[in-house]
Amino acid sequence: MNPQALEQTAQAMVAARRGILAADESTGTIEKRFKGAGIPLSEENRRAYRELLFSAPDLGKYISGVIMYDETLRQKTRSGVPFPKFLADQGVLPGIKVDKGVKPLLNFPDETITEGLDGLAERLAEYHGLGARFAKWRAVISVGRSSGGWWLPTRFAIEANAQALARYAALCQHAGIVPIVEPEVLMDGDHDLARCAEVTDAVLETVFDALHAHRIHLEGMVLKPNMVISGLKCATQASVDEVAVATVRCLKRRVPAAVPGIAFLSGGQSSEVATAHLSAMNALATPAAPLPWHLTFSYGRALQDGALKGWKGEAANAPQAQRWLQHRALMNSTACAGAWRRDLEQAASA
Repeated sequence: MNPQALEQTAQAMVAARRGILAADESTGTIEKRFKGAGIPLSEENRRAYRELLFSAPDLGKYISGVIMYDETLRQKTRSGVPFPKFLADQGVLPGIKVDKGVKPLLNFPDETITEGLDGLAERLAEYHGLGARFAKWRAVISVGRSSGGWWLPTRFAIEANAQALARYAALCQHAGIVPIVEPEVLMDGDHDLARCAEVTDAVLETVFDALHAHRIHLEGMVLKPNMVISGLKCATQASVDEVAVATVRCLKRRVPAAVPGIAFLSGGQSSEVATAHLSAMNALATPAAPLPWHLTFSYGRALQDGALKGWKGEAANAPQAQRWLQHRALMNSTACAGAWRRDLEQAASA
C-alpha cells in the first residue's frame, strides 16, 4: 500500500468545486431506465449513452471522477479509445463499482447485506490494470417497521454491513485503489428528520469503528453518505436549511477530520433539491469556522435524468442531452461553494 498515492487520489476526487458522476448502473438497472425512456435495449446503446455522458463539453471542469460498471470500464469510445483513458485524458479519474448488489440478510426480514467480497482482491488487481483508481461499495440500511413488527434497522444489520465496508476498503487500499465507503440510510418510509438523524448517527459511528479496527488509512478514502432527510412518506418534510443543519451536525459528530472529503449520494431526491441541500450545507462554513472536510456530490440520477430523457437513443439529441448534464454539473459545482440560488436555474434555462 502506498499511502501518499492514495491520499493524492482521494484529494483529487474531492477537489474544490468538483464532484463525482455515478454512472455505475448495472445492465439490469440501466435497461429499466432505457425502457422507461423508450430507448431500445442493446449493448451498443449502453455504450453510446455512456460515451455521451463522458464526452460532454467541459466535463473535467466540474467532474473529478466517474464511477463505472464492469461492462463500461471495458468499453471504448466510437473512435476506439478505452473509456478509462478517455476520461483520464480529460483529467477525470476512472472509478469502478465493485460490490455485487444487496441480498436478503438471512433471519433478519426486510434487511439486506451487500455481497462481493469473494474474489475481490483479484478483481481489484484487474481493475487497476484497466485504469481504475477508485472504487465504490454500497451498503443499504432500511428504516421503519419490519414485516415481523420490530423496528429497523437492527444493530446486527448495521454491524454486518459496516464490517463488509471495512473489509472492502482494506482490499482496495492494498490494491492501490481509493475506496468510496457508501453506507446509505434509505429515504423510503415515513420516518421524520429526527429518526433519520438517529439512524445515520448510529450507522456512521459503527462504520468508522469498523474502519479503525481494520486499520484503514482514513486520509486515503472518501465517504459517500446519505443526507439527514425526512422519509419520502413523512407527512412533515424538513426544509432545506433543516436538512443542512442536521446533516452537518451528524457528520461533525461521527466523521474524523482525517477523511479528506464527503461526496453525498442523492438517494432519490430531485436534481434541484439535491443541489439545494448541498449548497445549504456548504453555506454553513465560515472563514472562522470552516468544515473539516470538503463536501461535494456523487450523484447518479440527479445528474443524469434529464440527459437520458433528452437523448432518447438518438444521436441528433446528444448535444441537447449533454447541455443538460453540463448544466447540472455546473449547478452542483456552484453548490460546492455554497453559492447556488434558484434563480441560477432560471437564468440557465432562459
